[in-house]
Amino acid sequence: MRNILGILFLSFMAAVSAKAQTTTSSTEDKKVVSKPSRDHFLIQLSHDRWTNVPDSVDMKNTGRGLGLYLMYDFPIKKSNFSFGAGVGVRFSNVYFSKEKMVLDSRTDRIIFQAADSAIKGNKFSTTYLEVPLELRFFANKENRNKGFKFALGAKVGFTGIGGSHYKERVPVSGKFISEVTKTKRFNQSWRLTPTARIGWGNFSVFAEYTVTPIFNNSGNTLGANPDVRPFSAGIVISGL
Repeated sequence: MRNILGILFLSFMAAVSAKAQTTTSSTEDKKVVSKPSRDHFLIQLSHDRWTNVPDSVDMKNTGRGLGLYLMYDFPIKKSNFSFGAGVGVRFSNVYFSKEKMVLDSRTDRIIFQAADSAIKGNKFSTTYLEVPLELRFFANKENRNKGFKFALGAKVGFTGIGGSHYKERVPVSGKFISEVTKTKRFNQSWRLTPTARIGWGNFSVFAEYTVTPIFNNSGNTLGANPDVRPFSAGIVISGL
């Protein structure tokens, strides 16, 4: 009887030990399999404004923008930091209250004129192809879609795919007709925009400021184009 009990006890202990090893092995396998995705889609919704605007130009507070980016993540060894790089497109619209922009003049200077009160929706739009670069921190490196995170970086933008255009709605015979002027002549061909964002999980808030002027031949001298530089702030949805 004692021999039988001894055999049963040893068999039970062996089974428990085997199960523990299997559980440990499964946990380790899960850790290997559940590595964070290194590529993700990023959507940026922003409120856009110009800084250093001439006193004679009155801008509305309804400027807005949209950024769409495909990013790839490069982990820095086994730390909570990584380097992100990608490509995307950035759209921006700013609106004017009492002025209109004249972009089809024969000079290299942008002209702001007083707009008729009947004109609606006068706005200046830009489109940039951008290459974002970021240094990122993730509090939860096992699952980067959860927990605290922040990133510092910059975007290099190019006007090659879209440039800019000015649009206004003019009343004609009781109806509003949209007039659009498209041009790249006045714009700098590239721009540099430092960025910062902070958030939790898939949602972040961000701010960015373009350190290069929008327009060519800009400055504070007589006859120069206004030395305006865009500023944006908003929300980011990432990790999709």
